[in-house]
Amino acid sequence: MKKTYKIDVDCANCANKMEAAAKNTDGVKDAVVNFMALKMIVEFEEGRKPEEVMPEVRKNCQKVESDCEVFL
Repeated sequence: MKKTYKIDVDCANCANKMEAAAKNTDGVKDAVVNFMALKMIVEFEEGRKPEEVMPEVRKNCQKVESDCEVFL
């Protein structure tokens, strides 16, 4: 299952860090951050619920870029 989330990030490098952090989160099959559109598309592993995985994605993104935001 894929879902799109609105994000707030200041630069393209920060967006790349967010993408890597999201991809390395348990339950995430793939993630793509579009800096220009300020969106993150997350593909979840089969059987995983977005509402369970996304809080961890958000936390991991804020570890690498403290002033970023993922709107759930």
